[in-house]
Amino acid sequence: MGRGRQKAKHTKVARELKYSSPDMDLSQLQRELTNPAEDEDFSASEESDDDSRD
Repeated sequence: MGRGRQKAKHTKVARELKYSSPDMDLSQLQRELTNPAEDEDFSASEESDDDSRD
């Protein structure tokens, strides 16, 4: 019976997260998407780690 207030609080937070529009740095996002070369090294190291576990 004591869950009503807790559920209402969670619903309020979820609604705020769903409908809020956070400030996004679109120029930074564009730089990340146009220059994926920096992240390739990280991806390659993950794949080699997966292969070594077998």
